[in-house]
Amino acid sequence: MTPEDIVARHARAVDRRRAQDALWQDCYDHVLPPPTGGRVAIFDATAADAAEQLAASLLAELTPPWSRWFGLAPARAMEDDTQAAIALEDVAEVLQGHFDRSNFALEMHQAFLDLVIAGTGLLLVEEAPIGEPSALRFTAVPLREAVLEEGPSGRLDTVFRAARLSEAALRQRYPDAPMPAAPDDDAEAPRHRVLEAVWPDARGHAFRALLLTDRGPLVLRDGRFAESPFIGFRWLKAPGEVYGRGPVAKALPDIRTANKVVELILKNASIAATGIWQADDDGVLNPATVRLEPGAIIPKAPGSSGLTPLQAPGNFDVSQLVLTDLRARIRGALLADRIGPERRDNMTATEVLERAAQTARLLGATYGRLQAELLTPLVSRCLSILRRRGEIPPLLLDGRDTVLRYRSPLAQVQGRSDAANTLLFLQAVRAMGPEAIATIDLPAAARWLGRTLSAPAEVLLPPTEKE
Repeated sequence: MTPEDIVARHARAVDRRRAQDALWQDCYDHVLPPPTGGRVAIFDATAADAAEQLAASLLAELTPPWSRWFGLAPARAMEDDTQAAIALEDVAEVLQGHFDRSNFALEMHQAFLDLVIAGTGLLLVEEAPIGEPSALRFTAVPLREAVLEEGPSGRLDTVFRAARLSEAALRQRYPDAPMPAAPDDDAEAPRHRVLEAVWPDARGHAFRALLLTDRGPLVLRDGRFAESPFIGFRWLKAPGEVYGRGPVAKALPDIRTANKVVELILKNASIAATGIWQADDDGVLNPATVRLEPGAIIPKAPGSSGLTPLQAPGNFDVSQLVLTDLRARIRGALLADRIGPERRDNMTATEVLERAAQTARLLGATYGRLQAELLTPLVSRCLSILRRRGEIPPLLLDGRDTVLRYRSPLAQVQGRSDAANTLLFLQAVRAMGPEAIATIDLPAAARWLGRTLSAPAEVLLPPTEKE
C-alpha cells in the first residue's frame, strides 16, 4: 500500500470503529475511570474490583508469571523422540528465561484489563536493543490508539496505530528517519502525528510508519516481519463484528443501576444524618447563621415554634435488597467467584477437580479464542525474534515438525481429566489379573501420562530396543 492508501484505509477503519467508542468510554468510566475523574461519578466499586480480579485471574490461569505456561514437543514420533523432546525443552527454557527477564507480566496484565473492559486487547511484541536483559519488549497498546481489521482467516491481522510523539520520542523510535523542520525557538514544541500500519501479504507481514504532516504523509520506516508484532485478541465475537465484546459491556446495565442505587442511598443517609429543617420567618431567626452542633443556642421569637425538623417522606431500606442482587449479578457476569481457588479448607479432591472442570466449561469458548488469537501468535512471534538473533535453532511452529503444548493451570484441566480416566482404566485392568495386565504396555502408558500431565522430558527414559 502507498502512504496515501494507508491514510485513507485508516480513516475508513476509524469511521467503522466510531460506533464502539461511546460504549467503550462508558465501560471505562464505570470500571476504570482516569485519575482525574471521568464523566461519571463512581459510588459503587463492585464492578471495578471484579474486573481487576478477572484480569489478574486470566494472567494467573493463562500466562502465569515466572512459570512455564507453554511447552514445545515433536509433532510426530521419531527414532530419537526423547532427544528431540529434550532439545525442544531447552528451546522452551530459553524463551521462558526471556519472558522472566522482560516486562511481560506487567504489560500482559494491562492488556487483559482492556480485554475484560472493552472486549478487545492489543499487545505489541518488539525486539529489545542489544544489551538489554531480555531480547523481548512488550507494550499493551490502548484501544484508543489503534484500529483493527479482520482478515480472511478471521484474525485481527491488520493494525493501524496512531500516536502523537514529541521530538525526542520520535528521534528515539526512528533515529534514521527524515525529520520535519524544527519550530522557532519561541514556538511551543509540537507533538508529531505518527501512523504505524501492519498488514499481511504473500511474504509475511508488511510494516510502514508514516509521519503525517500538512504537506502529506512522510515515510519514516518500511519493514517486513515473519510474524506480526501486533497481537490482537478478543473475549467474545458476534457474527459480522470486528471488535470483541467483553464481560463488562454485558454487565453494564447492572453496573449503572448499582451505581445509581448507592448514590441514592448516600443521599438518603445524608438526609437522615443532618435532617431537613423548617422555621418561622419571624424576623429573629436567620437560617443563614444557624449552626446545627451540640451546645448551640438558636434564637427564636416569643410564641414561635423556632427551628423544627421536617419528617422524611419515606424509607429507602428496600434498596439494600436491590443492591445485593445487583452486586451478585455483576460479580457473576465478571466471573469474580468462579475463577481461581475457593477459600475453603474442607474441600475434597473431587470438589477441586469438579470446580476446575466447571471453570474450563465456563471459559471454553473464550479460552479457545485466546489460544488461537493470543497464545499461539505470541509464542510464534517471540520464537521468530530469538531465531533471528541466533539464540535458538531454526524451528517453526508449523504443526508438522514442532507443536505448541499449553501448560497453564487452565490448560491442564483437560489433561488431568484424561489422566484420571486412564488411571481408572489401568486400575480396572489390574483387578482382572496377571493375564489382563500382560496386555498393557506399562512403559508406554507411563510416557503417555508424562506427556499428558506436562512432565519434563528429562524424567522419562528413552524407549529400549525391545520396546
